[in-house]
Order: sequence, then structure tokens, then C-alpha cells
Amino acid sequence: MSTDVEPRLADQLANDDHRPVADSVTIVIFGGGGDLAHRKLLPALYNLHLDGLLPPRTAIVGVGRSEMSDDAYRDFAKKGVTEFSRRPIDEQAWHSFAGVLHFVKASFEDAHAFAPLGSRLDIIEHEGQLSGNRIYYLAIPPTLFAPTVKQLDRAHFLPGRGEPTQAGHPFARLIVEKPIGRDLDSARAINDAIAEVFDERDIYRIDHYLGKETVQNILVLRFANSIFEPLLDQRYVDHVQITVAEEEGVGTRAGYYEQAGALRDMVQNHLLQLMSLVALEPPRSLDADVIRDEKLEVLLSLRPIQGDDVDANVVRGQYGAGFDLGAPVPGYRQEANVSPQSTIETFVAIRLFIDNWRWAGVPFFLRTGKRLPKRASEISIHLKAVPPVLFNKDPHGPLDPNVLSIRIQPDEGFALGISSKIPGPRVRVYPVKMDFHYGSTFGRSSPEAYERLLLDVMAGDPTLFMRRDAVEAAWRWVMPILDRWAAAASPPPLYAAGDWGPEDANRLIQSTGRQWRQP
Repeated sequence: MSTDVEPRLADQLANDDHRPVADSVTIVIFGGGGDLAHRKLLPALYNLHLDGLLPPRTAIVGVGRSEMSDDAYRDFAKKGVTEFSRRPIDEQAWHSFAGVLHFVKASFEDAHAFAPLGSRLDIIEHEGQLSGNRIYYLAIPPTLFAPTVKQLDRAHFLPGRGEPTQAGHPFARLIVEKPIGRDLDSARAINDAIAEVFDERDIYRIDHYLGKETVQNILVLRFANSIFEPLLDQRYVDHVQITVAEEEGVGTRAGYYEQAGALRDMVQNHLLQLMSLVALEPPRSLDADVIRDEKLEVLLSLRPIQGDDVDANVVRGQYGAGFDLGAPVPGYRQEANVSPQSTIETFVAIRLFIDNWRWAGVPFFLRTGKRLPKRASEISIHLKAVPPVLFNKDPHGPLDPNVLSIRIQPDEGFALGISSKIPGPRVRVYPVKMDFHYGSTFGRSSPEAYERLLLDVMAGDPTLFMRRDAVEAAWRWVMPILDRWAAAASPPPLYAAGDWGPEDANRLIQSTGRQWRQP
């Protein structure tokens, strides 16, 4: 960076988040002793505390079925922070953070269990001089969403529902983890049950991919730079690829994954959300619902994939035995708690089209899978090739088209591939890359997705959260694919662990004269 930019950047980083937040909040984590809290939520809250972004008076209350004292919960949290925080433990900061951690044993379905929970929350808030603002985080299986929310209502844990939020009045907000159902009907049932208790404005359906720094930067990249937005339409874009690759296998999530699979777990939410951000029309403002309206329009403009079109445009696969960093690894059906006859897909590739004026005729290729060669998430926008004249007239050595790639993880940043002359007396053209890396430019690690999302809930900003209509629109679009697979008699084709999915995925894109870009 040039020296005249550095002071401005330093000022920006020093004033990282000045959004209005309440002066106090109680964060109640149902499933507070579980894996999500251990690996993600508690480390994220600790980092917000470290940055001074939590409200001055905060209480964090884990709720679970196991017996655990406050001190034991603090030990549980410290182990999670030590292992999974992006920054090491600072003992002084940890001491002040640990003081706000509490744990209460309760059964989520038992109405009688919520009375002592309510009493404990009242005591914690009274002793900490908290105002009664509460955030309820459902870090629990989807089957428990509706029972837990109903118990919150019956136990009078919520202020006046349906009344306008007024200054000085406590709020109650609900965070719902994915998956929201396993099909359209179950998603509607969950949304109906939640809507009986919470207003839509107070429901935050979380997709942690939307909290990633590079995902948030998509709108800035598009609408704060005059060179990019005019190029993003069917006149200049040849195709778009979105890849979310996971190096690891199913691990300890087999119980969930056997009921979900890659289409439900990744495509219905993460990949369609990423696609919506790339494809949406310029919003008239940064108001949360204005942006979410534009994302919904993209989902509603997706060309349906039904019947025989599923076979032509969607590829599924399941990883078999193979190698990870040279070490042998088992196939999916040999993993613990997986059925030996499982037909669950661990890989999906899709060719889809957005039938609107901007994107008509431009194919979007989406793929995701487990046990792929590397962990990487990338969006690549492939511009059309220059005409076959001048520097591109050699049919045996055509120039590489320009590609704008957005790296979501692990090496956050973006790059633009362009053609340049090789120094020397002859005119020889070579592809070069203009590359931006978050870490080297800003000199610090990016906040984890859950840090940003939890802070947004405290600030009452739903921009990065999914609205009910968008969730159900996404389910409506994927249901014909799920129905087609359910009717199929054959299991998904196998691909070796460590490969980039089944060969059919290559044929899907190669049949159009294109190639997958390896992130």
C-alpha cells in the first residue's frame, strides 16, 4: 500500500464497528454444551469480547441436557477457545470473559424445565444489571426447533409479540441454525411453528457462509468499482463457476449426513446464496430487505430442473476408498455410522440458468463434495474470449479468456487474470494474474463468520440472514432433483477419495466446450 493510503486504512481498522448495539444482552445458547458451541460460537464470542465489540453488560448462558456447573462450563469453553479460536488465549481477557459464562441444565421439550431456567436467567440478569434483551440461539437438531420455541412462549420468555420495537423495551431475537427442514414441507412446518411465536423481523436464519469476509465483499467488489459491474451480464460473461470443496470426509457427522447429503447440506443453502450475491441486480439501498428482495428475485428466476432435465444437468456421486495426503482413507459406506448400502450423495455438480434479462443464456456451474483433493471455496466469473483476430488469431494457441476469481477460503482474496506481453523483441502474449490477499494487505486475520453474524444479531441487522421466502424458494427449486433421485433405483456413482468427483461431472461441463477451473 502507498503511504498516503495507510493512515486512512489504520483509521478504518481502528473504528471497526460503530453500529448501535444494546448496552446489555443475554445470549442463551440451546445446545450450549454441544459441538457447534464448542468449536464456533464460544470462540466467536470470545473474539468479539477481545475486540471490545460485545455490549458492556453481557451474559452468555449455555443450556443443555447434561449436568454442568458454571465452572465446568467455563473449562469447556476455554478448551474450545484454545483449540478453535483464530487468536490465542489472553489470560486477562479470558478472566473477564469467563465471568459472563453460565450453564443451566434443561430439557428442551419439558415445560417444567423452563421454569427453573427462567428463574436462573432472571437472577443472572439482576446480578449483572442487564435490561432483559435476549438472543436465543437454537444450536440443536431441527426436530427440536418447534418444541423449544413453543416452550419459550409458554414459559413467557418473550416480551410483547407483534408490538413495535421501542427504545428502552427489551427485545427477544431467535437464531436458527441450518438445516431448516429436509424438504419443502418440513421447512414450511418449522417456519410456521416459529412464526407462531416470533415475528419475522426477530428471526435470524443463519448461513455461516454469508458471514465470511470474502462473501461480504462480493457486493463491494461489484458496486464500489466501476470496472466490474458493467461486465457482469450476458453480453460479456461466458459462464460462472462456484466450487465449494471439502478435503475431509463425513467424520463425526454421519448421523446427520445420512439424512441430508450434499444437495441438502450445501447446495440448497450455501451455494444458492453465493450464486444470488453474484447474480443479483443493483439494490437501491443497503437496507436489509432491499438486498434480500434482490436475492429472492434471483432464486425465483432459476430455470426449473425437472424430470429428464435432472439427468442432463445434475451429477451426483459418493466417495469411495482413496488417499488423503498419501494416506489411505475409507469410502463413505465404510465410515462409522454409515449404512453399507447408503445411497446418500457426497458430491453434486449442477448446470443451471437464470432466466432474466441480465443472465439469459449464461450457464452457472455449481459443484461441491467431500473427500476432494483440497479444501477450497471459490467463485470464478469467466468472461467471453476476445475475437479471433489480432493477438487471438492463432486457432492452435487461443488466448485464455479473462477470469475474475473470488477466493472465499482458505486464502481469502480475489484475482483477475489478464493477458500481457512477454518482455522482448517478439510479440508474445502470456496470461498473468493481478492478485489480492486479505492477510497481506490488511495485516491481520479476518474475523470468523460467526463473529460477524452474532454481532449483526446484537445490532438487529438481518442483511446476511435468510428470510423465510428465500428459504422456501430454494427448497422449491431443489425438490424436483430430490424427487428424481428418490425414484431412481441405482445408487450414486463412486469416485475415489482425493479425486475431483465422478467423471460425469467433467462430462457435464466439457459437453459445453468448457473445463472446470481447479481452485
